[in-house]
Amino acid sequence: MDTSTAPQIIEHIRESLSFTPTDTKWVPGSARFVASGVSPRNTGVINMYQLEKGEAKVIGTVNDLKHGVKCMTFGQSRLNDRQLAFGDYGGRLSIIDLESSVADGVTKSLFSVQAHTSIINAIDGIGGSPGRGAPEIVTGGRDGCARVWDSRVQHAVVSFEPEEGQSTRDCWSVAFGNSYNNDERCITAGYDNGDVKLFDLRTNCIRWEHNCANGITGIEFDRKDIEMNKLVITTLESKFRVYDLRTQHPKDGFSHLVERAHKSTVWLAKHVPQNRDIFVTLGGNGGINIYKYHYPSKRVGEHHEDAAPIGITGSVELLNSRVLSTQPVVSFDWSPDREGLCCMSCLDQSLRVYIVTKL
Repeated sequence: MDTSTAPQIIEHIRESLSFTPTDTKWVPGSARFVASGVSPRNTGVINMYQLEKGEAKVIGTVNDLKHGVKCMTFGQSRLNDRQLAFGDYGGRLSIIDLESSVADGVTKSLFSVQAHTSIINAIDGIGGSPGRGAPEIVTGGRDGCARVWDSRVQHAVVSFEPEEGQSTRDCWSVAFGNSYNNDERCITAGYDNGDVKLFDLRTNCIRWEHNCANGITGIEFDRKDIEMNKLVITTLESKFRVYDLRTQHPKDGFSHLVERAHKSTVWLAKHVPQNRDIFVTLGGNGGINIYKYHYPSKRVGEHHEDAAPIGITGSVELLNSRVLSTQPVVSFDWSPDREGLCCMSCLDQSLRVYIVTKL
C-alpha cells in the first residue's frame, strides 16, 4: 500500500445521536441524508440532515413509528419523488413521502404492508431509472423469506420461502442486480448459515446457490443496472468474497476469491457509484478498508475436468484502511452525486460524514 498516492479518509462531521442507529442513506440529488434507528422507547426514528457550513443540521424528524426502523432504500424511487422505503422490527414494509413527512413530523404513508412475520433484516430497491424495469423492492426477513414487492399491489409479486419441513434460516442480506433492460432482473439473498442464492426473476427460478461457510452479513453487485459483472459478499469470521459473475460453470458455478479483513465481522461492502472497481468494507472493529479490484488479463478459461468455460478471478488491492470508532460501523452510503463523499453510523451512537480523496 503506497500511502503517498492512497485515498485519504478525512473526517468532515461527527454528530452524537439520541437513538441506536441502524441505517444511513443519501437523499438523491441533494446535500441531505437520512439516518434511521431505534429510540430508547423501542419506537422508530428517521432524521433528515442537511450539510451546511461544515455541520449536519437536523431539518426534520419522523418519530411516530411504532417499531424501530432496521433498513432503508431510495432505489425504487424516481429522482424527483424521493420516496423512502423502509423495513422495521415488526416485519412491516412502508413507503413514505419523505419531504412532507419530515416537514410535518408525521408519517405520510404511500404504501404499507406486513411483509414478514418478524424483523426485516435487509432491503433493496430498483427501478428508479427509466428503461430498467418496473420499480420493485426486495426484503429479507428473520422468517427465512426473500420477497419482491410492487407498491401497486398489497401482496408480494415473488416470494422465495423455505421448503416445507426445512429449518428456517435468517435471511440477513438481499440485493438487486442484472437489471440492464426491462426484462432481465435478479436478486441475491444471503443467509445466517452461509448460504447465498441467486434468483432469476424473469424465469422465476434459482440460477445459482453456494455456501460461504460463514453467515452472510452483506451482499452487493458492483452495479445493479448492467449485466452481472461482480458480486461482493461479506461474512462473519473476518472474511469477504468477490465473485466474477460473467461466466458460470455448470458444476462449479462462479469463480471467486476470499480475503481476510478487519480481524472481526465484516458488516458490509459498498461500491463507489462513480467507479465500480473500488469498494469499501466496514468492520466490527470500527474500521473502514478501501479496496480496488484488478481484472485478470483473461476473464475466461477452460475447466480442468470438462474443458467447459469457467471464470477467472482477478485480485483486490488494499488502498487504505483506518479505524474510525471503538464500536462496529453498521451502516454506510456513498453520495451518488459527489465522488468520495459518504455518511455512516456506528454503534457508539454516532453519525459521521467523511470525504475520501484520490478515488
